[in-house]
Amino acid sequence: MKANELEQAKQGATDYFGLNIPFLHHLGVVPEFAKGGKSRISVQLKPEYENSFQVAHGGLIMTLLDFAMAAAARSSMNHLAGAITVDMTISFMRPSVGKIIVEGTTLKSGKTINYCEAVVLNDAGEVTAKSSGTFILRR
Repeated sequence: MKANELEQAKQGATDYFGLNIPFLHHLGVVPEFAKGGKSRISVQLKPEYENSFQVAHGGLIMTLLDFAMAAAARSSMNHLAGAITVDMTISFMRPSVGKIIVEGTTLKSGKTINYCEAVVLNDAGEVTAKSSGTFILRR
């Protein structure tokens, strides 16, 4: 891709709290907020994001949880660069369908390591999945 084509592509990209993340843009992830160690994102489930049971694929849910926690970690330190996932654990509790909302929270932020958690909510406000993770802020 030539430099001018790359710049044009970036102009159409979504701002993910100061970062350009083409994969999230491709998925249609909507960044709602990230401040004070908390974040919220959402995405409308599409058929191409479903598994063989016609519910959200686990990989989609894992991606959303990962980003929500990283965004929360970045916002707790007002950090402009990205966050790198060190460790992540996920529990799937019920199927995710329709509009998927993910809320991330920083539990403890340090100079190097940040401990976070996130939940996936359905339209009824029920938790469909939850995650905890450890993140390093990129220098």
